[in-house]
Amino acid sequence: MSDRLRNLPLQPSYLAIVNPAAGGGRSSKLLGPALERLHAGGVEVKVALTKKSGDATETARSAYERGIRNFIAVGGDGTAYEVVNGLFPQAFPQASGATKPTLAFLPLGTGNSFLRDFSDRGVEHAIEVILSSRIRPVDVLRLRHRAGVLHYINLLSMGFSADVATLRARRFSAWGELGYVTSIFLTLARFKRRPFPVRVEGEERFDARRCLFLTFSNSKFTGGTMMIAPNAQVDDGFVEYVRWGPIGRLGLIRNLPTLYDGTHVKHPMAERKAVRRVEFNLDAPVDVMVDGEVLTLHCQELDVLPGALNVVV
Repeated sequence: MSDRLRNLPLQPSYLAIVNPAAGGGRSSKLLGPALERLHAGGVEVKVALTKKSGDATETARSAYERGIRNFIAVGGDGTAYEVVNGLFPQAFPQASGATKPTLAFLPLGTGNSFLRDFSDRGVEHAIEVILSSRIRPVDVLRLRHRAGVLHYINLLSMGFSADVATLRARRFSAWGELGYVTSIFLTLARFKRRPFPVRVEGEERFDARRCLFLTFSNSKFTGGTMMIAPNAQVDDGFVEYVRWGPIGRLGLIRNLPTLYDGTHVKHPMAERKAVRRVEFNLDAPVDVMVDGEVLTLHCQELDVLPGALNVVV
């Protein structure tokens, strides 16, 4: 990975798109000291605060149209997701060389799973790499669904993991970590194993077997520390597809630790494959988790925009 790293020729100026509510208000409290360190290092940063869901997307889109190319997502996974969807699709295919958008991160919310592929030092690492202007090109994954198109850089999941995230977002979002644990236990109690018919590159037929979950990843981690796609590479031009078959409730409980060290892909019911394209044949919309956001989508097709985004990592 290190051979893909390079430095921007000049210290750029950035537009920081800030979700002040991220991390239960943690983002707003920590923003000032982080910006002071960047300013002291010679980095010029202008700040745009969001007020509601979708604001980061609109802010990024408008700024890109005005010619701004360097952004900092300040918050958690959801903030970065919104910024990416403000930059794309307009930044592709014309994104090339110096005109390609650059995204940095200040993970001042509950976490940033994408950044975890490069360091577990969070904000400290993020500030250091912004000061050093160290960038690398990464892929952007594009999902077409019946209502439109979205883009992401971390992962899309459906099945058990998406059910947990959906339940937490809709019923227990104010409970913090307790809400996450409660959602896991309630989802275990309901325990659905169902088909999500997909056809990945190289296969002739749609796979409609029942499964516990499917994930379509660009990077390794989700939820901050869960290594759901240990073989994923952010710049290889592939989607890392991971499928876990209809494992039983007790089997899942016994194997939960393997989801954190990535060894779950060695389970007899697990499958993984690096592909460029995925087709869906769903009967109806399903709940999905995309880069920390919970959505209900009728997915149709997934592909890769190779090296479409520069990230500061």
